[in-house]
Amino acid sequence: MSLGLGSSKVGGSHAAAFLLGVALPMALLFLLASDRLGEGLSNVSRSWGSVGTTQQLPAADAAAPTRDQEVEFAGLAELLPKVAMEDRTVIITPVNEAWARPGSLLDLYLESFKNGEDIAHLVNHVLVVALDSLGFERCKAVHPHCYLLRVATTTANMSSAKRFNSRDYLELVWAKVTFQQRVLELGYNFLFTDADMIWFRNPFRHIALYADMSCSSDDFKPSRAPMAQPLNTGLYYMKSTNRTIEMVRYWRAARARFPGRHDQWVFVAIKRELVSKLQVRIEPLDTVYFGGFCEYHDDPERACTMHADCCIGLENKVHDLRDMAADWNKYTSLAPEERRKNKAGFKWTYPDRCRKSSRWRKPA
Repeated sequence: MSLGLGSSKVGGSHAAAFLLGVALPMALLFLLASDRLGEGLSNVSRSWGSVGTTQQLPAADAAAPTRDQEVEFAGLAELLPKVAMEDRTVIITPVNEAWARPGSLLDLYLESFKNGEDIAHLVNHVLVVALDSLGFERCKAVHPHCYLLRVATTTANMSSAKRFNSRDYLELVWAKVTFQQRVLELGYNFLFTDADMIWFRNPFRHIALYADMSCSSDDFKPSRAPMAQPLNTGLYYMKSTNRTIEMVRYWRAARARFPGRHDQWVFVAIKRELVSKLQVRIEPLDTVYFGGFCEYHDDPERACTMHADCCIGLENKVHDLRDMAADWNKYTSLAPEERRKNKAGFKWTYPDRCRKSSRWRKPA
């Protein structure tokens, strides 16, 4: 959204001078308060680079990008309309070379759309964001919608598997937040999911439209207040509004207050600030529908996604997710009558390797 200041002709009267003295400062304040201007984006996104062409969106969709934005997000404005649903929603998942290798997490992620119930069409709206050139090349071999980003001001190796909370890991996870900010500024809603996840059903049916952000949880209790739920940013939906753009900017800026912390840790630390200062509404998602290795339910008739959280190590994630994908395929291959008989006794394969790796304990 672009804003402009009109000009005024002032006569010699004191009244006109007074009005001008009031009107111009007010207009200037309104201009500076707009979170669609993107004046600070060139400063906060200098660490980014990408490849492709650039296309300026109309003013109704987003502010005209600055020169830095054209460089940092080249081709994104051109690509998003090809991926988005009719309501301008895209599904975003990030990978590097390790996650995109054959038989690794990206393959499991994409295959789950084919094996899920009535969600095969949703894979056409998935934008895979690669953080290195090898991951980008691998993505292009298996999926039509891929986008390459580079962290330009770091010597971090973005291709290999990352040790949790290492310097390279932090660069990778904060990269996704920078990218999401630009998607919102271009006027698109998004459902972000980590790639260490498999899909079973359409999750949009269980996402509240009234919330600014809907976010998964490590464990969910209906009796808790929303901000008392342990939120997990492995899956969240955000609408493109002035408020959500400011929310992501606030989140990224808060990284400096918590050095050495990853994006989710910082988000949890500031979630109440986001609600009180920006008036955003954050809706936790029930693990009955959005399960993970931290907490899941043995109810295959309601499960929408399964996230390999509470898990350390790429091989552990792949192993335990593959087991659960096999459970799902076996269950859905049954005839409807057999599924009804087997529902009561259904059990997901216990994610033993993941839970041991993270020293998981059942929530109190």
